[in-house]
Amino acid sequence: MNIFSNLLSKPAQPKPEKRQRRGIEIKSPREIEIMRQSAKIVATVLKEISELVQPGMTTADLDAHAEKRIREMGATPSFKGYHGFPGSICSSINNEVVHGIPSPKKVIRAGDVLKVDTGAYYQGFHGDSCITIAVGDVTPEAARLIRVAEEALFKGIEQVKAGVHLAEIAGAIEDHVKANNFCVVEEFTGHGVGRNLHEEPAVFNYRTRDIPNVKLRSGMTLAIEPILNAGSRFTRILSDRWTAVTVDNAISAQFEHTVLVTDTGYEILTDRSQV
Repeated sequence: MNIFSNLLSKPAQPKPEKRQRRGIEIKSPREIEIMRQSAKIVATVLKEISELVQPGMTTADLDAHAEKRIREMGATPSFKGYHGFPGSICSSINNEVVHGIPSPKKVIRAGDVLKVDTGAYYQGFHGDSCITIAVGDVTPEAARLIRVAEEALFKGIEQVKAGVHLAEIAGAIEDHVKANNFCVVEEFTGHGVGRNLHEEPAVFNYRTRDIPNVKLRSGMTLAIEPILNAGSRFTRILSDRWTAVTVDNAISAQFEHTVLVTDTGYEILTDRSQV
C-alpha cells in the first residue's frame, strides 16, 4: 500500500524504499541471484510463522519472530519504518484486508483467518510474499476462500512468460475468483519488485482499461498478489491510517509471491516448498 503512489490502484503492502527509480527494470543475472536470496529469506520466515502460529499468540509475537529471523539471515525488514509503519510484518485478521499493524493486544484465536505479509531487503534487493493461515478449525466458507485465493495466485502465475501481456495475468485471476463467487479487492494491486519494493508495473488482479499495456520480458520481477473478499469488494481504512477492512465485515484472504519472468515461463522466487 503506497498512498503516495501515482498509480490508480495502490500496491498492496507498505514497503520502504530509499530512492525512487522509474520504468520497468530488467534484472541482470547477478541481480537475480541476489533476489533469489532475499526471496528465500522471506519464504523461510513465512514458512516458520505458518508452523509457529497458534491460538493465544499475539501478532506482536509473530512480528518479533519475523524481525529476528530476517536480521539473523543478514537482511533487514523491508516494511519496518515505511512512512512510519511500525512492524516487520503486516498481520491482518478476518475482516482486515491488508496492512494490519502487529500489536501485543491483538490475540490470535482459533478459527481466525490470518494474513501475514513480509519483505526482506538483502544486498540491495527486496523479496516480498504473503500467506493466509487458517488458525485451527475455520468455517467451511473461510476454508474455501483461502483455497480459492491461493488458487487465484497460481492461475495468475501460470500466465507468466516472456511475451505475455499483463492483462492475461489479471484476466486469469479474475475469472477464477468470479467462478467461485468471491470478489477481487480492486483498491490494491501487485507491483514490480527489486531494488525498490514498489516498482513499475502495477500488476492488476482484474480486467480494467487501466492495466499498463506491458508485454513481459525475461528478467522482470513481479509481486503478484490477489486479495479476495467473501462479501463486498469494497474496503475502508481504519483510524490507524493503515489497516484496511471490509465494509461489510466479511472475511478476506490474500496470497503473494515474488516471481521472475523467464523466456520459457517463470520462477517463483518466494517458493516456501524450497526452503
